[in-house]
Amino acid sequence: MIDIDTAIVVVAAGSGTRLGAEEPKAFVAIDEHEILRHCLRGVLRARPAQVVIVAPASHLEAARRLAAAEAGSAMHLVSVVAGGATRQRSVAAGLAALDPRVRTVLVHDAARALTPPAVIDRVVDTVRETGHGVLPVLDVVDTIKRTDGEFVTAHVDRSQLAAAQTPQGFPREALEAAYASASADFTDDTAVVAEAGLPVRRVAGSETSFKITTPADLARARDLVRRASRTRPRRDDEGNTDEMRDDFRDAPQPLLPRVGMGTDVHAFGGEGDLWLAGLEWPGEPALSGHSDGDAVAHAIVDAVLGAAGLGDIGTHFGVDRPEFAGAHAAAFLEETARLVAAAGMRIGNVSVQMQAQRPRFAGRRVEAEAALSAALGAPVSVSATTTDGLGFTGRAEGVQVFAVAMVAPA
Repeated sequence: MIDIDTAIVVVAAGSGTRLGAEEPKAFVAIDEHEILRHCLRGVLRARPAQVVIVAPASHLEAARRLAAAEAGSAMHLVSVVAGGATRQRSVAAGLAALDPRVRTVLVHDAARALTPPAVIDRVVDTVRETGHGVLPVLDVVDTIKRTDGEFVTAHVDRSQLAAAQTPQGFPREALEAAYASASADFTDDTAVVAEAGLPVRRVAGSETSFKITTPADLARARDLVRRASRTRPRRDDEGNTDEMRDDFRDAPQPLLPRVGMGTDVHAFGGEGDLWLAGLEWPGEPALSGHSDGDAVAHAIVDAVLGAAGLGDIGTHFGVDRPEFAGAHAAAFLEETARLVAAAGMRIGNVSVQMQAQRPRFAGRRVEAEAALSAALGAPVSVSATTTDGLGFTGRAEGVQVFAVAMVAPA
């Protein structure tokens, strides 16, 4: 038996449909390691606790392998059980596997893979001190509106709102009783105990404890891990190392600008008139493509996403996104700007060079730069050149575009 009084149930049974991955979400890689392993790294660097991983029935052995690789000699603290059809049933399966002596239970989403150990310890301490449920949160900084369909119906006071994170902590007896009497399937454990009448307190969460749900979230996590790996001390051949911060992900990162490059090529042969650099060119042959074939806009998207560490245009605007079929530059650039802002970065500027025999660009350069800059929310400059009749651009078979973008932390 385990001589500790705290347990962490790690919920890793989700399918990850919105992530668009073939594997269940917890088994998708951030770097050379999976989301679940990164989560366990934070969990196992917090103060010792029993760890119960709730995984899909099809991935129990895979979960054990990941746990053993991360836990090492502490593997005796870890067990793996099969999850249920809903999150609530998965948590119940985890509770059923607790050591009898456990008194404080935390429930943690594996998808919040970069949660610092300090947040975990903070939740445990507050549960023990108060006997209440404990929820790590971040204050809401955006202006919030209530909507009905396409209409805004009311303003919501954000001072009364907070964004919930995990792990959420509880006295074991209260949590088990709340689950036994729950009247509905909840997606949040504090909602279960609140229905049963247990008070819930808030503690400070972490900016890095975001939930990996979409491809943009995964790209953000990969970028954070990549940057952190360049600043962490390394072990020598004998396993010795300098003192390392367990909550290294909360350490300030250098606020340096970052540069990305994008390129795109489209052939003439589409239907209708040409759309290029955010403008319609009546009478010019159209470019072929899933959207409007605007190679200038697409190269900008790749450059900006690459600079921000958010993948590429295929990650966010692939053929599985029917809403972008036939879309023009503004739709792509506005969504790209939103993704960059959500990742905590801002776009500095973009420089574009287009190689093409047609259309004649000089007369509409200012108009194109204004349209692209307005959609992206950052300055865009565009130059155009021919290739002296060389190659496919010289033969007027298509357009080739190169773009360089700079982004920086917001």
